[in-house]
Amino acid sequence: MSAGHRRFAAMALLVPLAAAAAGCGGEGGDKDDGGGGTGGSKPVAASGDSSSGGTLAEMKGPNDVVVTIRSAVRDGGGFVTVQGTVTNHGRAVFDALEWRSKETSVKSRSAISGASLVDDRSKKRYLVLRDTDGECLCTTGLTNIKPDESRPLFAQFPAPPPDVSAVDLQIPTMPSVRIKLSG
Repeated sequence: MSAGHRRFAAMALLVPLAAAAAGCGGEGGDKDDGGGGTGGSKPVAASGDSSSGGTLAEMKGPNDVVVTIRSAVRDGGGFVTVQGTVTNHGRAVFDALEWRSKETSVKSRSAISGASLVDDRSKKRYLVLRDTDGECLCTTGLTNIKPDESRPLFAQFPAPPPDVSAVDLQIPTMPSVRIKLSG
């Protein structure tokens, strides 16, 4: 594992610790039963203001899996690092196998290597970066996530031009959500 990959893996592990120390939590955690009818299987995305250090965006997908984005930061080296958590609010074990990239040269398994950032203004899609061994610069091992379990996640992308302040984050099987870039 390269030094850069270890650095980002360590960062991904620190996200839940920082959230716990800051006392971050959801607003209830109960499923929204108001007016939903039979739309429980329809994915929903929400975006918010991260200026308070809380949630930047939330993606609610199939089987009550929720991805909460905490940050999307431009790094000095021309990268954007997206960090957050995936939480299984469902009743069955969740495996993020469908979140992997379809590229045949990618070695990462059970990762969010299929995620992308989309700059709709310039019509460009930014894919998760890879190291020299073909591994994604993203969370791996997103398998066997038990009900009510959360895991940290991160992914690193090439940065869009400096004048782009917001992009759409896409993860396979999840609804797209607009996120603001900081840094």
